[in-house]
Parts: sequence; structure tokens; C-alpha cells
Amino acid sequence: MKFGIMFASTGAFASAEGATAIATLADATNIESIWSVEHVVIPDGYQSQYPYSESGKIPGADDANIPDPLIWLAYCAAITKHVRLATGILIVPQRNPVVLAKECASLDKLSNGRFDLGIGVGWLEEEFTALGLPFDDRGPRTDDYVAAMRALWTQDKASYNGEFAKFEGAIQRPQPVQDGGVPIVVGGHSKAAARRAGRLGDGFFPISATEDELVGLLDLMKSTAAEHGRDGDRITVTVGSWSPRRDSIDKVKELEQLGIDRLIVAPPTGNLEKLPEAIEQLAEKIAPVATR
Repeated sequence: MKFGIMFASTGAFASAEGATAIATLADATNIESIWSVEHVVIPDGYQSQYPYSESGKIPGADDANIPDPLIWLAYCAAITKHVRLATGILIVPQRNPVVLAKECASLDKLSNGRFDLGIGVGWLEEEFTALGLPFDDRGPRTDDYVAAMRALWTQDKASYNGEFAKFEGAIQRPQPVQDGGVPIVVGGHSKAAARRAGRLGDGFFPISATEDELVGLLDLMKSTAAEHGRDGDRITVTVGSWSPRRDSIDKVKELEQLGIDRLIVAPPTGNLEKLPEAIEQLAEKIAPVATR
């Protein structure tokens, strides 16, 4: 079982000092990965429902610092050697896929193959409006952009003719270090996300699914993979519902038996002075089952 830290780029860790603290501590322990989050803007008074809390609102203040996830991870890549770097998640339909492919390949190259691209379709319609982008077609647009990026990552002179992305003979360098390109981790706990993971994901991150929901979502992911000639057992599964304060190692092992490959938890404290001790305690608690 692998362990990571989610929301690693928020709060106190949005600063250079905070990023340095959490990244280097994770790098020195058996924390396998750190996950950044994304919002370009949070429109004042938004009415869209945040799908991961009962309140329907993003936790924390609307004016909290949220660095660009790729730039934050690039900063962390420069000061670490081992910890994996992941977005959890990046909103793909808000980006130009050719530019995003370049950014991701560059990060993967500079980190020596330590980058995972966690993706989502987005939920905040007002954010799409502020960016001048359509909201209703974000699902198929995401699928198309992923295929376009993989073409750029794997083809010498890439060509792609999709619904939303088109190019021919595009030479883009660098290409990712990792075989097949940057791994794509599909985020979301909906049936649509499970099907997307089955169709095109290297990983699946059902962000806030309950254990009962997980069973159905994993079955749907695997059946969809089989329909598309893929092996669902090769799609890694990440969950973020475990709490080091509340659950036991036995609970972790139960989740592992469900087919979970990685658990990611929120930072154990936002106090930078107390962070080394808190990370050490977290590492000790998960040591019996943690791997890099």
C-alpha cells in the first residue's frame, strides 16, 4: 500500500516555505506522493454545488491561496528526489491540450519520471464562464484532450484528429520519461468518472466515495475497461477517505483487500513548526504497510 498527502499545495503549504517543508519531509519518509489542487478563479457568490462536501461549498475561504498546480509541483520537483508529484486534480477542459501536454512532459522530464496527472472535468460552471469556456461539453472535451496529449507524448511527429483537438506532424519535445507518457489518474466518484477511468485511465481516484460505493465503482471501472479491450486490474486505485486520526492499520488493510493501491490523507497539521513531528508520527503509523 502506498500513502500520499492530498491538498498539499493549500493553506500554509501554498507558500515557498510551506512547499519546501512538506515536500522535503515527504521525500525523507515513506510518504510516496504529494498532490496539488487547482482552481484558476473562484467566482464570488458562485451557485454551483461542490460535490465533495455536504455544504456544497469549497472548504476554506474563497480567497485562499491556490497556486497553479503544475508550477507548485515543479518547485517541489527541484527540491526533492524521491516523492512522486501529482495533481489531485487538474481541470483538463479548461486548458489548451497542446500547451498542457508540453507542461506535463516538461515536468515529468525535469522530475525524472515522477509526475502523475490527476484529471477532472470540473464542477464550477462560473469558473468556466470566467475563462470564456463552454461547460456542457467538458466530459467529451476531456476525453479528446487526453487522447491528443498522449499522441504528443508518444509519437515522433504527432498527428491527431479529434472533435476538439486537431494537429498534424507536430514535433513536441521533451517527451515524458515514463513509457507511454505521463500516467493519467481519473478523479471523481461518479459513474461517469468510473467509466472514464475504465476507458482511458492509468489510475482511478474516486475522491470521496464510501466503501459501499467503492465496490460498485470499481466493478464499473473494470467492466468498462474490459469493454474497451483493457485490463481493469492494471488500473491503480487511489482513495482519500482514510484519516490517520480516526482509522487503524487494520482498516487500511481492509481497503487494500478491496483493491486499493494508494491512500492519500490531508496534511497532519498546518503549523509549519509542528510539521516535522507530525509527519514523523504519520510515517511511523503507516510504516507497517507503506511502500514507495
